[in-house]
Amino acid sequence: MRRASRKSSSSAATASAGAAQVNEKQNRKRKGVSTNLTSRKAQRGPTKAVSKEVERIDQFFYAYADSSSGMIDPEGIETLCSHLEVPHTDVRILMLAWKMGCEKQGYFTLDEWRTGLKALRADSISKLKKAFPELVQEVTRPTNFQDFYTYAFRYCLTEDKKKCIEIPVACELLNLVLGLQFRPQVDKLNNYLMYQNEYKVINMDQWMGFIRFCNEINFPSLDNYDSDLAWPLILDNFVEWLRENKS
Repeated sequence: MRRASRKSSSSAATASAGAAQVNEKQNRKRKGVSTNLTSRKAQRGPTKAVSKEVERIDQFFYAYADSSSGMIDPEGIETLCSHLEVPHTDVRILMLAWKMGCEKQGYFTLDEWRTGLKALRADSISKLKKAFPELVQEVTRPTNFQDFYTYAFRYCLTEDKKKCIEIPVACELLNLVLGLQFRPQVDKLNNYLMYQNEYKVINMDQWMGFIRFCNEINFPSLDNYDSDLAWPLILDNFVEWLRENKS
């Protein structure tokens, strides 16, 4: 009888321990499920917010996009500018194209639009207006301005494999991009470009020479200009013209 009692007690203890282990596993499993659900909810929150933001940005895009091309074309850009209350020739529109990384002048694709407007946190006209001052500050930082200046030239290459822009376009672009910072130099340079007959187009090397000239040369004295320092020939001729017409 004693052996049976001990055996019965041992079996009961084993069963109790087994039940405890099962309960512990179930509790861990429940905690795991709970943790996973919490994690999923946390992940869903930001994802939903991002998708809603993209949805609003897309709706903003389609308000101006042409239904047949699926892009915002020149007419759509003019409408956008009228709603922004800025002319389509305003430098801020060029800055917006730079922020989007637009490849074709006068056209905004949906992907380009998303890239730029997500970065600017703008999904409406009012928010885009408010984003302009910050965009101007970003572009005019020395670390960004050189890139923007280079982009402006490439953006105006309206045909594939085109490497030059016409003199009137170059003058308009110089006014737009460099005019605020270097107005005296730009005025003189545009006068020279418009009234000389030697050059009909401007290439990238010449274009980059213009900004280098504005940044490095004392104006109007020109006392530190040295034609031996591998300047583009157009700038040698420009400086010679300035000196001849100094009076």
